[in-house]
Amino acid sequence: MIRRLLRLIPPGTIAVGAGLGLLGLASYVHLAVAGHSLSGADYNRLSVLWSIVFTLGIGVFMPIEQEVARVVAARHSQGLPPGPVLARGVTVAAAMLAVLVLAVTAGRQLLADHLFHGDGTMVTVLVGALAAMAVAYATRGVLSGLQLFPWYGTQLGIDGGLRIVMVAVLGLAGVTSPVWYGVVLVAAPLASVLLTLPPVLRAIGGGPPVAWATLLRGLGLLTASSLLSQVVVNVGVINLQLLAPSDTAAAGALLSALVLVRIPLFVFGSMQASLLPGLATTATTGDQAGFHSLLRRALGIVTALGLTGAVGAVLLGPWLVGTLFDAPDVLGHGDFAWLAAATLAYLWAMVLGQALLALDRHRAQALAWVVGVAALIIVTLLPAPVILRVELAYAIGSAVVAVTMAVLLRGGVRRSPTPTRPLAEAVAPAVSGGIR
Repeated sequence: MIRRLLRLIPPGTIAVGAGLGLLGLASYVHLAVAGHSLSGADYNRLSVLWSIVFTLGIGVFMPIEQEVARVVAARHSQGLPPGPVLARGVTVAAAMLAVLVLAVTAGRQLLADHLFHGDGTMVTVLVGALAAMAVAYATRGVLSGLQLFPWYGTQLGIDGGLRIVMVAVLGLAGVTSPVWYGVVLVAAPLASVLLTLPPVLRAIGGGPPVAWATLLRGLGLLTASSLLSQVVVNVGVINLQLLAPSDTAAAGALLSALVLVRIPLFVFGSMQASLLPGLATTATTGDQAGFHSLLRRALGIVTALGLTGAVGAVLLGPWLVGTLFDAPDVLGHGDFAWLAAATLAYLWAMVLGQALLALDRHRAQALAWVVGVAALIIVTLLPAPVILRVELAYAIGSAVVAVTMAVLLRGGVRRSPTPTRPLAEAVAPAVSGGIR
């Protein structure tokens, strides 16, 4: 039975899943120690920092990992080394990071006043965390494209392990500044990159250069989709801070609740690393039956994950956030029900989005996220209690994305899928969904 179940899991899932598991655990330990060590206002500041870092970091730099992995995979199938791809990828990541740093620097005081209660040091930590994520995602693209999943999982695991150790030291030392808990988001990923550089350096090599068009062809649409997807899943904490700045407990409580209800996203992340290659292979070869079978299986798995997580979150959520994160008692069972429903819809959207990418329909995927974010904005602006508004915005925004993707996908798979890119380029392992 175990062997049969393992055959259903795409290759690479276990290796990546182990690293993701430790990284996911690190998120809970990080926020739990911070929640018990910081005041309500300081935990709020850390929560906002956390949400911005992962919205921008994953949204902007994850597509670079995906495109680097895609091109590395294509070159690897032709016996070419990945060095020129990494050089191009690092250059693109540096350019995007420079744009973000300039924007953050220009609005430093505005961000400090409206999001961090005037603490400009938190803005500096934000810049450092974004730089660390840029480096991490660029190198992960090479590991992913070469299918070095054990090393990929190792990098994730080191990142998570270091976070746990560092926040444990901070907690035991009685540190009560949110700045130091934010610095963990800078130091841990940078150290994980340094410790997993050997396989990247060994594989770099030379070979013919990579044309900029090869790397940038789908990057714009991928970035738009990735950034908008992170807005849907993370912006609630930021909106809550902006809409209710005097409520020093709400943002921290919401982040704690979101971390709990999004446990299924960590599990899905390990499967997603090889879901796209599987879908892309069946799409490129015209195997509609295989494509639909794999898509239905993935949807079934995430539905089971989402429903299982929802039951636990609704029944135990209010007690768990108080016990684990020392969060104030401001969220009830109904709040967790909305958040769990939103997470299930988001999981559907992630799977359907992979199907659209496999069919080389980047524009359709981006359109769905645009429609979903528009719905999120409309709901956020409705007259209702602030917490309920951000919860409904997450749920309705995610559901609108999933429905839009399903409609677009339904129209696209009636004919034999024929992506415009060669199979070697279409197949690129990718991990997404908000790795923390």
